[in-house]
Amino acid sequence: MFNNEKAVVVFSGGQDSTTCLFWAKERFAEVEAVTFNYGQRHKLEIDCAADIARELDVPHTVLDMSLLNQLAPNALTRSDIDITQEEGGLPSTFVDGRNLLFLSFAAVLAKQKGAKHIITGVCETDFSGYPDCRDSFIKSLNVTLNLSMDYPFVIHTPLMWLNKAETWELADELNAFEYVRSKTLTCYNGIMGDGCGECPACKLRKAGLDQYIAKRDGVSHV
Repeated sequence: MFNNEKAVVVFSGGQDSTTCLFWAKERFAEVEAVTFNYGQRHKLEIDCAADIARELDVPHTVLDMSLLNQLAPNALTRSDIDITQEEGGLPSTFVDGRNLLFLSFAAVLAKQKGAKHIITGVCETDFSGYPDCRDSFIKSLNVTLNLSMDYPFVIHTPLMWLNKAETWELADELNAFEYVRSKTLTCYNGIMGDGCGECPACKLRKAGLDQYIAKRDGVSHV
C-alpha cells in the first residue's frame, strides 16, 4: 500500500505492538522500531523488543524516558505499587502522559529518519479506560505533531477498533500467530508467551486468544 515509504513502529515487544510490526512490514518499504525505557518493572520488556526487532531484521532504537518514571509513579514503574483497578477509576497501571510523550518522541525520531508514518498499537475497544488510547486523542495529536514540526505525519492505529480476539485473528492473517503467541511479552509480571495468567494483561490476552481459537476451530470443522 505504501511501497516506497518509511514507517516507525512504537514497539514494546508485546502482543499488540508486535502484531503492528508485522502489519507495517507488509505495507511499507522500510520499517524501524522505537522502544522507550521508562523504568518499567521488567527490563525483560526491552530485551524482548530488541530480540524481536533483530529476528525480524528491523532497525531498533531504545530511547531513555526515565523522566516519566520520576514524574508518574504507578504500578508499571514501581514494584511496591499493586496492580489494581477501583470501580469507575483508572487502573493503577495507567501512566499519565505516556502515549503523548511516546508518540511525540517517536515523531521527532521519525522526522530525523525521513519517515512520515508512525504506527502504534493503541486500541479503544480493549483500552481499560486509558484516555490516551482513544481515537479522538490520536487524531488530535496527529494534527498537533504536524503543526509543531511542519511535517506530514500520519499516525496509523491498525488495532483501534479491534478486540483482543480480532487482534489474534489479524496476527494469524499476517502469518504471525505462533510467533506473537510465543515470543511476545504482555504479562505485567514479566513472563513471556502466555504469561502468568493472573494479571489483568494476561487475563485479557487469554480471553481473546480462547475466543479466537474457538472461532477458528469452529470454522475449520464445518
